[in-house]
Amino acid sequence: MERPSRQRQREEATAQEDEQVNCPECGSDQIVTDADQGELVCDDCGLVLDERQIDRGPEWRAFNHSERQSKSRVGAPITETMHDRGLTTTIDWKDKDAYGRSLSSEKRSQMHRLRKWQERIRTKDAGERNLQFALSEIDRMASALGVPRSVREVASVIYRRALNEDLIRGRSIEGVATSALYAACRQEGIPRSLDEVAEVSRVPQKEIGRTYRYISQELGLELKPVDPKQFVPRFASALDLSEEVQAKATEIIDVSAEQGLLSGKSPTGFAAAAIYAASLLCNEKKTQREVADVAQVTEVTIRNRYQEQIEAMGFR
Repeated sequence: MERPSRQRQREEATAQEDEQVNCPECGSDQIVTDADQGELVCDDCGLVLDERQIDRGPEWRAFNHSERQSKSRVGAPITETMHDRGLTTTIDWKDKDAYGRSLSSEKRSQMHRLRKWQERIRTKDAGERNLQFALSEIDRMASALGVPRSVREVASVIYRRALNEDLIRGRSIEGVATSALYAACRQEGIPRSLDEVAEVSRVPQKEIGRTYRYISQELGLELKPVDPKQFVPRFASALDLSEEVQAKATEIIDVSAEQGLLSGKSPTGFAAAAIYAASLLCNEKKTQREVADVAQVTEVTIRNRYQEQIEAMGFR
């Protein structure tokens, strides 16, 4: 009779280096692991192949993700988005003990003092405080732009490299942090224009562009030119246009780029003009003002790029 599953975990066992284990007694390959006894047993003849095995799993049991997270004894993985890489401890603000009971007034006052000193000792000098401020700025701007966490990690790495190379001397922390975020968006292929990044930043666009060029040159960042096709899905979605319009806009950009019209042009303006032309061709008309507001370019730019693209497509 088979033992209950609470006492015995039956699972297929594989040998080291992916070799199949066979029973030396009957030749069967039905080898199971008895986690409770720490034994390797043949399921056909009952021969014990190995005993006193080390159970490398946790001693607790969990049946869903929330239980597994609450019983886990490890913290979050190391991250570059925090000045201490997330290695220091923090004191919870809930003022409750391990059993969820509220603390007394004396204990709450003690925890408040400990929490205050914990925050102070996390940054031992001015350099760490500046790094903490810069990384928090990157996190704030990344949240406002809606970029994934991978971009924040890359931006934090770029900023740390600039800090190690002493490229921040004589420049504002916000400017270098914003430039690192823009470079990370370019490197990860996330379509965010310089205008959009400047909107969520506290420094002028001219300073961001100047700092970005300096950092990318000094750090040797190999960044490809921005492809206007990366902006098409986001602009088309904001304008509530169909997939047909997106496909037509992508075709217009490809044909125009083959004829060399993309050189020296703003990718956002080029994408906006292609979407405007595609909306007219697919009978989903949008005004130049609507497209310009979404793409954050002027109507004059759209008209100029539109005329060039229509001539490249052979329409008059």
